[in-house]
Amino acid sequence: MQLINIHQLTATLELKSGLRIGASEGEIRIGGVDNQVIRHAHTGQPYIPGSSLKGKVRSLLEWRSGAVQSNPLGLQDLQRARNDAIAVQVRMILTLFGVSGGDRPDHADEELIGKIGPTRLAFWDAALQPDWVGRIQGEDKLLTEVKTENRIDRIKGVAEHPRQTERVPSGARFDFRLSVKQLDIDGDGAELRRTLLAGLRLLELDSLGGSGSRGYGKVKFTGMRWGDADIQAEFDRIDPFADVAAARRA
Repeated sequence: MQLINIHQLTATLELKSGLRIGASEGEIRIGGVDNQVIRHAHTGQPYIPGSSLKGKVRSLLEWRSGAVQSNPLGLQDLQRARNDAIAVQVRMILTLFGVSGGDRPDHADEELIGKIGPTRLAFWDAALQPDWVGRIQGEDKLLTEVKTENRIDRIKGVAEHPRQTERVPSGARFDFRLSVKQLDIDGDGAELRRTLLAGLRLLELDSLGGSGSRGYGKVKFTGMRWGDADIQAEFDRIDPFADVAAARRA
């Protein structure tokens, strides 16, 4: 097994609605916002952790595979897949995102995990683009917004229990980047790339971060590049359910 390339996928991730990825509170401040977004320790600017991006894309692909369960898919799920179509998808997910440490094989699985190999994907933390930050600060605006929500008493018809939630506002632009290892066992890497792009399209169709069902976290990728190649048009044409529908018809 040999590493033959590391591809770079880059894009701008633009928020189409407010994004909330929460941070743990180190202290409770009187009059402060209840739920704050995660910030870089040095710049104080909001960012999107690579772990949040990786986890959401993997979760969406697992749902698409038909093998989703409460825990991340592992080798045992590949071995007991109901049919070949599901097995192919589970295998692509394990190849891209890896097998967890708690899913170590016994001797019977050594050959299988050898064929899957190491995790191919590495997501980067996504920082705000400096030109967007400069423009917002130049207009004397803040990099976050505070949204107030309430619970509605159905009988009285009144709002109660107000709470404040901090979000990164729509229009914010982040630098998105990930790398993809290509091994000599991956062929031309086309299958892995197709699965990865389908996962990113699913993210556009769903949401990122908390409260997606309430309109938070809608995102759009623009300016997508695979190395030096512009692949935005290819990405925009992807129907992430086309492969699944074809497999179900087979």
